Amino acid sequence: MALNQLNLSLQFARFPGVEAHRAALPRHAVTRWIRHALASDAEITVRIVDAEEGQALNREYRQKDYATNVLTFDYAQEPVVMADLVLCAPVVEREAREQNKALHEHYAHLLVHGTLHAQGWDHETSTEDADEMEAYETAIMQELGFADPYAD
Repeated sequence: MALNQLNLSLQFARFPGVEAHRAALPRHAVTRWIRHALASDAEITVRIVDAEEGQALNREYRQKDYATNVLTFDYAQEPVVMADLVLCAPVVEREAREQNKALHEHYAHLLVHGTLHAQGWDHETSTEDADEMEAYETAIMQELGFADPYAD
């Protein structure tokens, strides 16, 4: 399977403990994870933020006043996918701990999840869409050598 081209910008905000997140997200791994979820070429910015920035963005753009794990800002799907993926480091770290997953594994799943959103996939429209998206995420994660992210 030929993988699509990816122009990636990987950014880290300044916050306490950022080095652990940098270590979990080497550029080559982030590129690999995202490319496996792409159906076309893409220009994607990944930004790792603290809880304050994550909450502010979620409040401003989704009217939800809490920090969430990943926000996808999709600007174009054709001819090139153009999107920003914003991941909130403290939320990702907490969820990984709660789910007994390695930090890099949870980041991989959320990057795949956000990349699918950037291409029009949606799990909030119906149960069928959610099931289809989860199945596709699981297949991509297994292709990357990870376990089913939705298994208990």
